[in-house]
Amino acid sequence: MDHEIIHVMQLDGRITMTALAEHVHLSQPAASARLRKLEDAGYISGYAASVSPARLGLGTHAVIRLRTTHGQIAAALELFGSRPEIHRIYRVTGEDCFVLDVHTATPENLETVIDAIGRLGPVSTSIVLREYPAHPISASRHAEQ
Repeated sequence: MDHEIIHVMQLDGRITMTALAEHVHLSQPAASARLRKLEDAGYISGYAASVSPARLGLGTHAVIRLRTTHGQIAAALELFGSRPEIHRIYRVTGEDCFVLDVHTATPENLETVIDAIGRLGPVSTSIVLREYPAHPISASRHAEQ
């Protein structure tokens, strides 16, 4: 039941408690209580609006990979925090140390971001041509495999 509530909430975080209860075949108070327990336990960590970067004038979307040294990790994180163009930061294993999701208004703005990051080590940049919808996270689906 909790897995189904989590799934539904990922698809529509603004769903009414009545609609959620109907979807998971519970009473509204029971669905509300289960949702509150999932929030309190940290399974649902928050709710956010999905924003269109292109509609905000950020038409250039890129993925930047940075290879740096352990000694530069703190400086890299500080730089990333100061750049509003960097939307997501992933510290990864392998040859690269970080993978960054970046949105800028123009390719020239992207060049400025790349140059700033490049001071910390070699970068590799890919322009995103199209983004496809993410799949909801499902612990029960993964546990069965």
